[in-house]
Amino acid sequence: MPRAETGGILRNWLCGKCKRQKDMKTYQVDDRGYYGEYGGAYVPEILHGCVTDLQANYLKVLESASFKEEYDALLRDYVGRPSPLYLAKRLSAKYGARIYLKREDLNHTGAHKINNTVGQILLARRMGKKRIIAETGAGQHGVATATVCALMDMPCVVYMGKKDVERQHINVQRMQMLGATVVPVTSGNMTLKDATNEAIRNWCCHPSDTFYIIGSTVGPHPYPDMVAHLQSVISEEIRKQLQEKEGRNYPDYLVACVGGGSNAAGSIYHYLDDERVRIVLAEAGGKGVCSGMSAATIQLGKRGILHGSRTLVMQSEDGQIEEPYSISAGLDYPGIGPLHANLYATQRADILAVDDDEALNAAFELTRLEGIIPALESAHALGALSKMKFKPEDIVVLTVSGRGDKDMETYIDHLKNIHHRGTEDTEN
Repeated sequence: MPRAETGGILRNWLCGKCKRQKDMKTYQVDDRGYYGEYGGAYVPEILHGCVTDLQANYLKVLESASFKEEYDALLRDYVGRPSPLYLAKRLSAKYGARIYLKREDLNHTGAHKINNTVGQILLARRMGKKRIIAETGAGQHGVATATVCALMDMPCVVYMGKKDVERQHINVQRMQMLGATVVPVTSGNMTLKDATNEAIRNWCCHPSDTFYIIGSTVGPHPYPDMVAHLQSVISEEIRKQLQEKEGRNYPDYLVACVGGGSNAAGSIYHYLDDERVRIVLAEAGGKGVCSGMSAATIQLGKRGILHGSRTLVMQSEDGQIEEPYSISAGLDYPGIGPLHANLYATQRADILAVDDDEALNAAFELTRLEGIIPALESAHALGALSKMKFKPEDIVVLTVSGRGDKDMETYIDHLKNIHHRGTEDTEN
């Protein structure tokens, strides 16, 4: 099985004090830190104390009255929650359903990531940690981490693949302006997987004073559950907002993009056991699922261990991790959160691969129909709409996980290519 490139022996460290979420019956994490056969905590022995301490304390802190009060106040007054649930009328008319957009792009920092970083830094402070590290792909998690570190006056180091530094340089500048140290990672494919490897290596070197804020529902238990728990504010708000707008608190379809899986986990969290709701996850098809240039991990992956968790991993026949590809830096990851791997295994979720061109076309469609420029990650969720069949009475909620400011160069290049092809066609 593939293993995270951290060095040392990996063991499955699980704390006996971990408890299951009370309000979830089937698809949530169990007492062992697993979602079905996926999950666990496979980490080097040097991180054993950090991980078991986190396992023993995270729910105690997250469910305490003092934490909830401070966290809710920051979400309201600093992040700007609740985020709107917007009925996209022109998009609805095109696809023949009532399509609502959950506008996580309107949060402070421009994405859903800050829901998680606010919570984790409050936890880190309560656990006495003095230094924060993080990984980032598209830069949204890095910006959100740097933002809360500036707010809480804590030093911050963000690891980012060199390729992602180049294609997301605006977010790099934002992190630096916020006071974070951004470390370009030049190993491997120089993308999100490699940034995560380097962050884990650093954590191994500084286990006592450093808190690793993981940005997605990946990594050793309790990170997948903790990130999903903190992002669950998304589905909590959807329930309330749908009740106000439609007279019922559930949609027929929930649609979200999935790389590691944090925005998807937050969007579906309170609907996991509600069989009335069909969950649709859009992963990055790249140049095509069978092209050799894809990040369609759920469809292509095999069981393995990556970054501390047993999950679906893109790997070769001899167990070596294969490099993923996506036009979207935030979906360019060879694994998937164990929650989502289990949803696929149990057929609770439908998985659709959306390729680069489909995502780009969907982004421009939303921009022209609704005046909203989405992140490339969110564009993959939008690209799933054309692959689905709806009835006029269907209620669809699609999460716009982030705004497209960071992707403007890619969008502009796409426009230039369209114009160039149009010119060639005219000349011919």
